[in-house]
Amino acid sequence: MFVIIMDRNLHTPKYLAVFNKSLTHIQDTFLFANQLIPYGLCMSNMFFVYHFMNLQSLTLLALAYDRLVAICFPLQYHAIVTKPAMFLIIGVMWIVSVKNFSVLVGLVNRISFCRSNVLNSYFCDYAPICRLACNGITINILMGKISYGLLICTPLILIVISYFCISLALLKIAQGAERIKAIKTCTSHFILVAMFYLPVMSNNIAAVTTPLHPNVQIINNSLTQAIPPMLNPIIYTLKTEEVMQSIKELYKRSKVNTTRKREMKCSRIN
Repeated sequence: MFVIIMDRNLHTPKYLAVFNKSLTHIQDTFLFANQLIPYGLCMSNMFFVYHFMNLQSLTLLALAYDRLVAICFPLQYHAIVTKPAMFLIIGVMWIVSVKNFSVLVGLVNRISFCRSNVLNSYFCDYAPICRLACNGITINILMGKISYGLLICTPLILIVISYFCISLALLKIAQGAERIKAIKTCTSHFILVAMFYLPVMSNNIAAVTTPLHPNVQIINNSLTQAIPPMLNPIIYTLKTEEVMQSIKELYKRSKVNTTRKREMKCSRIN
């Protein structure tokens, strides 16, 4: 994130999305870490965990859009995927996510609790909280399904469609070297998509066929939030030529500035 801020060469739509993804990872990881939590903070915890998890999903969709335009419409890329356009996309993502989960968390306040207040989860998870309810939770279940369908399933479907279009475009590329280069640009993003969606989707697919042990659900959810943030710095830094080049230039610039300061200090002493 520091490199993206400091190097103007990385002030591009793609790295705006990468920066947004890194930002959501940091906030999601470090914002809450207490096992004992009051009700009000629990609602805040629920909102932020789901909000930033959803932003990861939508940012993967934004990066898929970036790759789709770059490979399928290379000549129009800089006209279509501009910085204002990416700022607009990110802004819409934040607004939609905030509004959706504000409603979702607000619906929890209509629930009456008369059972145990111990949640079998590593955060204030929506479904386990609803299971503690003593009154009807039909609206809560419906809103949960709508949120999951719109903000998790829909982005995944659109990402799959984008990769299908990318695959068709790659088949039309005559030269093998250009095809390999295009595939490499999508590989890192595809890995993150798989690491994010497979655990969370496996919970829901398995739940339809056979009941899952709560610990399995917790592990899958935690993998969705742990693995992508772990891989993100590697994939978008160590494996990205532009970022590595920017790091080298920033290091050289810092070294030059340090040398100049030393020379100025020595000249003043003399």
